[in-house]
Amino acid sequence: MSRQPRVLYLAFFFPPSRASGVFRPLAVANHLAASGWEVTVHTGPINYFTDFLGSVDTSLESRVDPRIRVLRPPMTLPGTAPDIRDYNALRAHFPTLWNKGKKFLDARGFPEQYRSWIPNVLKAALRDHTRRRFDLVIATGNPFAAFAGAWAFGKLTGTPYVLDYRDAWTFHQFLEEVRYPPGHSAWRWEKRTVEGAAEVEFVNRNMLEWYAERYPKAAPRMTVVPNGFDPTDVPRISPPPDEGAPLRYVYLGTVTETMPIEELMEAWRRLRRRPGYADATLTIYGHLGFRPWNIEPLLARIHDGEEGIRYAGPVAKADVTGVYAEADVLLLWLPGGRYVTSGKVFEYMATGLPIASVHQTGIAAADVLDGYPAWEHPSSLDPADITEVLARSGQAAREMTVADREAAREHALRYSRTAILTPWEARMRTIAGV
Repeated sequence: MSRQPRVLYLAFFFPPSRASGVFRPLAVANHLAASGWEVTVHTGPINYFTDFLGSVDTSLESRVDPRIRVLRPPMTLPGTAPDIRDYNALRAHFPTLWNKGKKFLDARGFPEQYRSWIPNVLKAALRDHTRRRFDLVIATGNPFAAFAGAWAFGKLTGTPYVLDYRDAWTFHQFLEEVRYPPGHSAWRWEKRTVEGAAEVEFVNRNMLEWYAERYPKAAPRMTVVPNGFDPTDVPRISPPPDEGAPLRYVYLGTVTETMPIEELMEAWRRLRRRPGYADATLTIYGHLGFRPWNIEPLLARIHDGEEGIRYAGPVAKADVTGVYAEADVLLLWLPGGRYVTSGKVFEYMATGLPIASVHQTGIAAADVLDGYPAWEHPSSLDPADITEVLARSGQAAREMTVADREAAREHALRYSRTAILTPWEARMRTIAGV
C-alpha cells in the first residue's frame, strides 16, 4: 500500500476569515484532502480576524473538510507594541535611536507587516516534519510572508514548494504599476522565492506574462490556474421574470474605493428614466471596504435608499444561493483592468443569468466571459455606455428561456473546481514525487 502524501499548505487567509482570498485556498485544501492527501494548513491567528480586522464568516468553517488539520501560528498584530516593561535597555533609554535602527533593518528584511508570522510557521512546520516528513509545500499569497515561509522551509529541508499568486506581489494589478522602487527588498525576496519554486501559479494569463518577463529563469515553471466555482453555491436555473414585474439587478461582492462607483450610479439613474425600467431595483450585497472606517464613505457613494438602490449588507457563504435565486441580472462591477480576474465571475456564469459588466475594457475577466451568450459589456466607462449595457441585460432577462439559460450555464462547466483542480492535483503528485 502506498504512503499517503503529506502537504503543508501556507494560507494566511482561511476560514473563518471572510476575506475574498479565502475561497481559493479553501477549495484547494478540500480537493487535496478528498484526493487522498494528508493536509496541514497554517493560517493566521484567530484574533487577527476577530479583534484586528473584525472580519469573519463562521459559516465557512463548516465547509472545511474534517480531515484537514488547521494550525494558527501566532504573530504580532500590526500596530501593536509589547509591554514597555519588556523593552530592552536600548529601546527603553534611547527610543529614537532604536526606532531608526529598526526601520533600517526592516527595510532590508522581509518587507511585510506579516513577517512575525514566518518564524512561528517554520517552528511548527519543522517540528512536524521531523516526526513525519512533508512531501510538498504550497503557499498562496497574499500575504507573501507565506512565500518566504515556503522558501525557507524548502531551503532547510529540501522539500519542493509551489507558489500560488492569487494577487500580484510587487505589481499593483488594479493600478497597473509597480509597488516598490528599485532596490527595495521586496524585489530580492520575490526573485529568490519565485526562482526556487517548483511551480508558480497565476489566476490569469496577463499576470503570468508580466511575471515571466520579470523572472525569465522561472518562466518555464509558470502556469495559469484559474479560479472556479462550486456547483453547490449556485441555484438551479430559474425561469425568466414575470411579464411586467420589476427587474431585479444584483451585485454580490466587496465594494471598494477603486471601483467605478459614480459611473454606475449615474448610469443607473439614466436607466430608471427609460420606459420599462422605472421600477427596476439594484440590490448590493457584500461588505463595504476591508476596514470599519470604509463603511460610511462608501455607503454615501452608492446612494443607498435612492432610485431603487438598496444596500443589503454582507451575506454568509451558506446564503449565497438564495441571493442568486432572487436576481434577474447580475452586475459584474469591478475595479482595475487587464490583470484583474474576479472569483465571482465563475459563479455568475454558472447561474445562466444575464451578466452586465461594469468595468474597464480589456480586463482579464473578459477572457473567461468570452463566449458566454448572456454577457453584455460596455465599450467604455462612460455612463451612457453603461446604461446601454444595463438595458440590454434587462431585455435579455425577459427574453431568455429556461433552455437558453441552461445553454449559457454550459459555458461555466469548464470552470468547475473539479475540472480545474483534477489535472492540477496530478501535477502536484509529480512535483512531490509520490
